[in-house]
Amino acid sequence: MKALTFSSFGNSDVLEYIEIPAPQLKSDDILVEMKAIGLNFADVYRRKGNYHLKGNPPFIAGYEGAGIVVDANNHPEYKACDRVAFADVPFANAELVAVNINHVLPLPETISFETAASVLLQGLTAHYLATDSHKTVKGETVLIHAVAGGVGQILTQISKLLGANVIGLTSSAEKAKVGYDQGADHVFLYNEDWKSKIFEIAPNGVDVVYDSIGSTLAESFEVTKERGQVVFFGMAGGDPAPVDPRMLMDGSKTLTGGDLWSYLNSKEERIKRANQLFNWITEGKIKLSEPTSFKLSEGKLAHDYLESRKSTGKIILIP
Repeated sequence: MKALTFSSFGNSDVLEYIEIPAPQLKSDDILVEMKAIGLNFADVYRRKGNYHLKGNPPFIAGYEGAGIVVDANNHPEYKACDRVAFADVPFANAELVAVNINHVLPLPETISFETAASVLLQGLTAHYLATDSHKTVKGETVLIHAVAGGVGQILTQISKLLGANVIGLTSSAEKAKVGYDQGADHVFLYNEDWKSKIFEIAPNGVDVVYDSIGSTLAESFEVTKERGQVVFFGMAGGDPAPVDPRMLMDGSKTLTGGDLWSYLNSKEERIKRANQLFNWITEGKIKLSEPTSFKLSEGKLAHDYLESRKSTGKIILIP
């Protein structure tokens, strides 16, 4: 089979599209022929050598995708040609992937392979943020950093679906338009005095801030109301400064960490959460922008485009 690989760490030039042996199935695996694969910043970090990576050279990145079963490996719940997807299976940047049976997500006919590869990691992240890390209720005001990013766009739509007022933060007028297109009530730019603008809308502060930037964590707490919450789930802008527990006590504020893998902890949880997401998409309650597609053999171009930060939608790889 062909796979997008790298044998040393570095820029996109280390990527190679080569022929390698097909995966050997373990007893709890099925074999999936990939139809669409999600590309994420974590794959760039893996290529650079600063993110967890499984296997040995030639390394294969990728954890998200969709395809059809080609070998059910005696698992009666699946058969050849079944449509499936996954959000947390390594070595996805290949024509064939061995998928642990507990990580398989049955894919409804109403959800395309491209949509599944576009939405699972970011959509499931947005889902747990709005329903577990913070249980969004009608009438709340939420602040979403990086509102035009993949998670930000879906989190905006889910927050609106649950009845919240949404304020977004982003870096440019073009990206602000993306935030408004997703349903945000207000979007401010980082180079503005965004904290003052937030207090004009929510004089006592917002109910919850979703912070994926990291370096903005102290400012996130500044705009959070008493008894409010900050959910910290990413460090796109660098490590946050240490949080003073006295500040938390004085304002009765809460800091919550967020990591998707804490919630995708069983077969049942994966399927339940994915089905909720798929249902919202099928019902038109969540709308996804068209992904940008590259052939898997064009992995270098795809990585370069992702790193350019010119994209606002998902990038997918097609074997």
